[in-house]
Amino acid sequence: METETDTVRQRVDIATSTLSGTQMALGLALVVALAFTLLFVQDPMVHDSLHNFRHGAGITCH
Repeated sequence: METETDTVRQRVDIATSTLSGTQMALGLALVVALAFTLLFVQDPMVHDSLHNFRHGAGITCH
């Protein structure tokens, strides 16, 4: 179903129609937990490992 012309809005619409409220809440909680950890855990080794994890998960941060 994905095409090169998919927009973020279309992907959000697909996600909201196929995911349950619990799945969306868990996904949001994971994103919030990772963001909190990256912001407040500034020990270089932990910060670098989480940064590398994000890249491994396909999240572009810079």
